[in-house]
Amino acid sequence: MLWITRFSGFFSAALAVLLLSPSPLSFSTVSAIRSSYPDADFRESPTFRNSDECRYSGEDSGVCSPYYVHVAITLDIDYLRGSIAAVNSILQHSICPENVFFHFIVSEINLESLIRSTFPKLNLKIYYFAPETVQPLISSSVRQALEQPLNYARNYLADLLEPCVKRVIYLDSDLIVVDDILKLWKTGLGPRTIGAPEYCHANITKYFTGAFWSDKRFNGTFKGRNSCYFNTGVMVIDLKKWRRFGFTKRIEKWMEIQKIERIYELGSLPPFLLVFAGHVAPISHRWNQHGLGGDNVRGSCRDLHAGPVSLLHWSGSGKPWLRLDSKLPCPLDTLWAPYDLYKHSH
Repeated sequence: MLWITRFSGFFSAALAVLLLSPSPLSFSTVSAIRSSYPDADFRESPTFRNSDECRYSGEDSGVCSPYYVHVAITLDIDYLRGSIAAVNSILQHSICPENVFFHFIVSEINLESLIRSTFPKLNLKIYYFAPETVQPLISSSVRQALEQPLNYARNYLADLLEPCVKRVIYLDSDLIVVDDILKLWKTGLGPRTIGAPEYCHANITKYFTGAFWSDKRFNGTFKGRNSCYFNTGVMVIDLKKWRRFGFTKRIEKWMEIQKIERIYELGSLPPFLLVFAGHVAPISHRWNQHGLGGDNVRGSCRDLHAGPVSLLHWSGSGKPWLRLDSKLPCPLDTLWAPYDLYKHSH
């Protein structure tokens, strides 16, 4: 099949790996977590080392090292398998994997020991995101998964992460990276606060209700803006600008309006469109081949957009680990499988 030929190069250039000593975490600690979460049983990842061309290893320098590539991902027990596969894919394709620093956002305790036992040499920090921070602002959505407080943690990265972290790549948990993450990190944002692949052919009006478009308080929001749809699952964020201009409060304001006026049906995406659409630094589409999860029709599979691919994103209702386990995978789900560290998945 065509997609097999297209991606054969991704897996032929494997990085050399060196297995190190086991994690120092006690067996009882990790066992207790796995007793609480029976699906959280993962193999330990190989340790990936920097190539000779890397300027700095990042060891013992703390989160503020200027050499780090900062990546933020949420850890949720329902999507944990996806998050771990995403991390594994980033490490496998990084020329300087030891220079990548992961900021994991959690709303449940006890996940830190599990992630450290899976990636014992990973540069990481865990941040607790209190659900009550955003719970009063969340409205009902078309899918219950979109209503989870952790889905809104991306709105608060500027508050959660240290002030010395001035830029971060935010990634959803249902994707894999098949290119060097440093290329995405180096993307220029110019005067913009966020960068993301834009899709200007998409009809942005459909993301808002008739109540939005019929109300003169709202329908001029996009006037004078070349407002294009973008997916918030892959973003490069200038946290320094975000903090300076108070974008968290701007997003919260729209969420407050939504609670009263019902101006959209989706979860965390529409407030981002309202605040940023037309003010986004465009990033190559190769960095978010999204929609691979299909829609709500059981068994619906999506193909890739035309062009090169650096990141595959299973946004939508179908997740590759669930479809693989059910023995009803879509063709592209097999590209996710090599990064899966779940012990009982094969």
